[in-house]
Amino acid sequence: MSRRLAQESPEPRPTESALTRRAVVAIGANLGDRAATVEHAIADLDRLPLTRVARAADPIETVALTLDGPDAAAPAYLNTVALIDTRLAPSVLLGYLHAIEERHGRAPRTADQARWQDRTLDLDLIAHGDVVCDTPTLVLPHPRAHERDFVLRPWLAVDPEAVLPGRGRVDALLAGLTGSAS
Repeated sequence: MSRRLAQESPEPRPTESALTRRAVVAIGANLGDRAATVEHAIADLDRLPLTRVARAADPIETVALTLDGPDAAAPAYLNTVALIDTRLAPSVLLGYLHAIEERHGRAPRTADQARWQDRTLDLDLIAHGDVVCDTPTLVLPHPRAHERDFVLRPWLAVDPEAVLPGRGRVDALLAGLTGSAS
């Protein structure tokens, strides 16, 4: 074997931090023990491989959102945002998010499932670094995050300089909302 093959490459190697991206995960629950579910979901995120929770916002209570708009008659949501540092690819991370939802009692997602409904846990991948993608199973950044104060408010609380890729600063997006509970 050549000695050169066993030696360290003269090319710089990517450091772990170069492979790590900051991802934003929105967390919501409106059925069961919402606070415990949200707390356990954050702990589950921190146990994912190649991932750690950097910060999580204090949860806020919000009115449920349906296809017809806010529904004060539905059980209220407890929402927060977790900032995670991960080396997982976005699609792999999304698979883990779905598995966490299922462990907390959410039925597996199906194509014919109504988009907005009551649930024990909802985890949405809002952003994954500056990745932009649009596939049948994953759209990044989340296509409606800029319209949702229940995502923007907690995100801003843990990252005052946050930027939603393709949309702008989170503080400006939140200021642009006119008090809607979307």
